[in-house]
Amino acid sequence: MLLLKPISLLLLLLLLSAVPIPANAIRSFPDSQTRPGNEKRFHMDFSEAPKYTNGISCRVLPGAANDVCDSSLVHVAMTIDSEYLRGTIAAVHSVFKQASCPENTFFHFVASDSGSVDSHHLSRILKSTFPSLNFRVYVFRESLVSHLISSSIRRALENPLNYARSYLADLLDPCVERVIYLDSDVVVVDDIQKLWEITLSGSRVIGAPEYCHANFTKYFSDEFWKDSELSKVFDRKRPCYFNTGVMVIDLARWRAGGFTRKIETWMEIQKEKRIYELGSLPPFLLVFGGDVEAIHHRWNQHGLGGDNLMNSCRSLHPGPVSLLHWSGRGKPWTRLDLGMPCPVDLLWAPYDLYKHHQSQLQDLHLLQHHHHQQFLML
Repeated sequence: MLLLKPISLLLLLLLLSAVPIPANAIRSFPDSQTRPGNEKRFHMDFSEAPKYTNGISCRVLPGAANDVCDSSLVHVAMTIDSEYLRGTIAAVHSVFKQASCPENTFFHFVASDSGSVDSHHLSRILKSTFPSLNFRVYVFRESLVSHLISSSIRRALENPLNYARSYLADLLDPCVERVIYLDSDVVVVDDIQKLWEITLSGSRVIGAPEYCHANFTKYFSDEFWKDSELSKVFDRKRPCYFNTGVMVIDLARWRAGGFTRKIETWMEIQKEKRIYELGSLPPFLLVFGGDVEAIHHRWNQHGLGGDNLMNSCRSLHPGPVSLLHWSGRGKPWTRLDLGMPCPVDLLWAPYDLYKHHQSQLQDLHLLQHHHHQQFLML
């Protein structure tokens, strides 16, 4: 669990703000450097992560370490692509570093069949960075959803891979009945086992931190609220906004209830009537709003990237923090690259395994030592 110390954070900002650290920008669409067929031109080197081992209280896996059906495993699903690769690596590193039983964690990565770098190349990067990582990479066919995607308030939100979370129940093995979904712009600063053990009461399919103070009506158009046939979906419910970047999902209930098709139905309605503006989020609100297992806010300190239009700095909400989430336009690696990090971005930096970043930090430490020696000579 993270406890913030403002003075330490300020010192860290002063030390690192002058260091440019190259990285990619927000997830968007393949550019000329990394579209299919140009994998050789894509190159990012990551340091090998330390080996994290289970504590003495962890259950020993009876079968092979990569047996996805083992009931002792904690399952984590994420999307992976070249644009967010550095964020994904940092997120995985943070999970391992904080986990009480890291060897009992299984990652499910979803890559696009039209991605700028193919899934085999991404797998090689994961394996070289985390040699002991238990994982699979699944290929998501963008054709499943591309014809259903409407224009959004920000073009990056239209990327088909953003919709892959709606298809996890189909992509993952049927024996995987529960999964934690994480966006690639998060770091976990608490034991992931605590999130895994949260109970989804009754027949609830997903759990997520809810934000009931937010104006829920603004997520849908006036036309939606005026149409009684559409807006009745919330009758006898008290829906609250929740962020889909951190969810605990009961995949068995999802499959039994046909929730992928329910989400697709609302996307089809959106194509006809234009009832929202925010990409993949509103269909989840329409299907699950008012029936979400409320998880403590500590598990999604979101909005650290500003809003969808402005790359602005934001501070953390008061209270304990278990997960930091740079949802919004700004990403920590991008702002660090520009030498203009927000204070919270420096909480992401220790999990970054990008080699160029680490060499820059070493140069900075040498420079600091040199200046300190000069100061002592005065």
